[in-house]
Amino acid sequence: MDTRRFVADRIAALSGSGIRRIFDLAATLKDPIDFSMGQPDFPVPEPIKAAAARAIAENRNGYTVTYGLPALRDRIRKQLQQEFGWDPQDSERSTFVTCGVSGGLMLAMLACLNAGDEVIIPDPYFVSYPHLVMLAGGKAVPVDTAPSYTYDPQRLAAAITPRTKALVLASPSNPTGVVYSADQVQAVCAVAQERDLLIISDEIYQMLCFDAAPTSPATYAPERTIVLRGFGKSYGATGWRMGYAAGPAAVVNEMAKIQQYTFVCAPHPLQQACLAAFDVDMSAVVAAYRKKRDLGVGILRERFELASPGGGFFYYCRAPQKFATGTAFVEAAIQRNVLTVPGAAFSTHDTHFRISYAVPDEKLRAGCEILCELAG
Repeated sequence: MDTRRFVADRIAALSGSGIRRIFDLAATLKDPIDFSMGQPDFPVPEPIKAAAARAIAENRNGYTVTYGLPALRDRIRKQLQQEFGWDPQDSERSTFVTCGVSGGLMLAMLACLNAGDEVIIPDPYFVSYPHLVMLAGGKAVPVDTAPSYTYDPQRLAAAITPRTKALVLASPSNPTGVVYSADQVQAVCAVAQERDLLIISDEIYQMLCFDAAPTSPATYAPERTIVLRGFGKSYGATGWRMGYAAGPAAVVNEMAKIQQYTFVCAPHPLQQACLAAFDVDMSAVVAAYRKKRDLGVGILRERFELASPGGGFFYYCRAPQKFATGTAFVEAAIQRNVLTVPGAAFSTHDTHFRISYAVPDEKLRAGCEILCELAG
């Protein structure tokens, strides 16, 4: 019996992200220098772990309301009030706790898209963006952001059609680490306001910025911005799948409605831990990652063209010309026991590769030097 007929067409259309072959090759490596992992290498701070353990011990293990613990939502609203001047009691805006930023992205697409609606995404993009749009019935429209890796307002405007409903903005971004300036964010908001678009703002790396605080589009267009933030990258708790959404109630409340029938709620004891996270100072971690950023950039720029990462923990490098594609360079690096990710996983172009520098300094230095030797 051919059981493939039981698989929905839209699921069958999902690719394996283009990196499955790379990881099959990498499975043969012994103790590789692994630059592939998109997660921090620092542990969850002790006060946050203690809060999670205490919540479990106190039997806070059942459901919460779909929107999340009132105390956590209050803390989130206070944070947003400090940043944007939002009134925590403003009925026109809403907040709720999500199962990670990825969960928030999925809920935003499901809540907003009708069949055939278009969503503009930056190219390069986080691997999930085009697939989440497709699963919600929409069409992702990549807009080339090279060489600055920020939206050019003219290119952005040219990509808009009568079917365009939203655009995704990520700052800092994965895979480039680029942080938009305030002027660049304002220019994107101006296009969105002129063409009546929703802005879905992926702010997962918002706390891991090195040169200046990032600017959210909620600063300039709060009435049309969905802010999505998380705790995983900022506090080393990626496996906890904790985040939050904030924005216009007309959209956010529909997202929460879908959560009620899917995720139900974010994990109760981890919500308690995230409440404690607001009181933990992460500046030392940010400083350490700034040094890592500078260490790798100082080595790689001798041989590679790369974006200037202002946040997150990624380098997005152009493969040397002697390699036909970014994937070919990644395969060659595997032969030298260094694992990176081909840029084709994040782009319609196979010209780059991504490095995660969330590794010990000695491995970062050794791996970057090997890649430079390979580039010649």
